[in-house]
Amino acid sequence: MWQRRWLGYWRRGLPWRAAGRSWGGASTDPSPVDRRKTGSEHHLICDGRGIPLHVITTAAKVNDITQTLNLVDGIPPVVGRPGRRRRRPESVLGDKAYDSRAVRRELQCRRIMPVISRKGAPNIKGLGKLRDVVEQTFALLHQFKRLAVRWERRLELHDAFVSLACSLICWGRLKRQVA
Repeated sequence: MWQRRWLGYWRRGLPWRAAGRSWGGASTDPSPVDRRKTGSEHHLICDGRGIPLHVITTAAKVNDITQTLNLVDGIPPVVGRPGRRRRRPESVLGDKAYDSRAVRRELQCRRIMPVISRKGAPNIKGLGKLRDVVEQTFALLHQFKRLAVRWERRLELHDAFVSLACSLICWGRLKRQVA
């Protein structure tokens, strides 16, 4: 099976390294699946309509818990109602990868209600429907080929492509809401 796949890559003129791997650079680490290859991961926070608010690129083996507060801190001020701009959400939804007592305590100190499933406990009913918005935004983000497979060695270039993709996702969602 693999020989046919590599033969197909060779016939199309693709180098053997072009088959789904990251080329390295800052914020890459050995992949958790295949320790030889380097990889990176996107951490994303979005609003209830799926508009990306902040994205962080880290090495593939970085734990999600370590980036939770950085994502919340990176939310830009939201303009809406008259008065001071909102800088924090009312609640934060997360899956079991974000379950930590320290993260829950810090979010509660910031007056943000954490809605996070606990590890080893049954899932919160209805949380899956709300998490689908985030998963759909991830799917839209990774439809861009340069983000699905990281080719850039420099983190600044990759982050620029991530920002461009997020702006295109935001534009598409807002265009659909207006129409």
